[in-house]
Amino acid sequence: MNLDAIVENLPRYLDGALTTAELLILSLLIGLALAVPLAVLRTLPINWLSRAVWVYTYVFRGTPMLVQLFLIYYGLGQFEWMQQSALWPLFSSAWFCACLTFVLNTAAYTTEIIAGSIRSLPHGEIEAAKSLGMSRGVMLRRIVLPHALRRALPAYSNEAIFMLHGTALASVVTIMDITGVARDVNATYYIPFEAFITAAVLYFAMTLVLVGLFHKAEARWLKPLMPR
Repeated sequence: MNLDAIVENLPRYLDGALTTAELLILSLLIGLALAVPLAVLRTLPINWLSRAVWVYTYVFRGTPMLVQLFLIYYGLGQFEWMQQSALWPLFSSAWFCACLTFVLNTAAYTTEIIAGSIRSLPHGEIEAAKSLGMSRGVMLRRIVLPHALRRALPAYSNEAIFMLHGTALASVVTIMDITGVARDVNATYYIPFEAFITAAVLYFAMTLVLVGLFHKAEARWLKPLMPR
């Protein structure tokens, strides 16, 4: 085993881990910010609104994220109107296209997670809020969303971990994340086992951190809701 090459390139791996973390955090934060209002629309009794959100989530959950990334990064660039538009500086950036793909993908999954959590709220909580004279907006802000987001934590933690692993696709559009660094080290030294096992260790460590954070979040916000 050529461990000297791994030690020599360890700073590059750490930079790649930082890039992966940045992609993950941005994607999850923006995706969650999009998913909350979309989940509310998904559960409204307005058929055309709910159906429009369903189409979006169905498309992004029903196609591979790699294909979505290729369509956004490579596909849009073939159109002349895109190349001549004010958005071209953004869509010619691998970082922007990767982040956009991850945001749209995780927002689709998170929308359905939160929508399912809203639908599963005990009917008594809604009736109690109505009996206190709460408007729909107040009830949504004080009762529905806080409880739904808490109950969605276990499913959302799995989505966050899947998203972490999904960020490895960023390497196919030249972004030097963990996987991108591992591919470059392998191409330089021809040591696939050492290069990719190092990447696997870093992903595993980041997964452990995510699991620990979500366990703490569940202990704080979810356990008080559990029946005793």
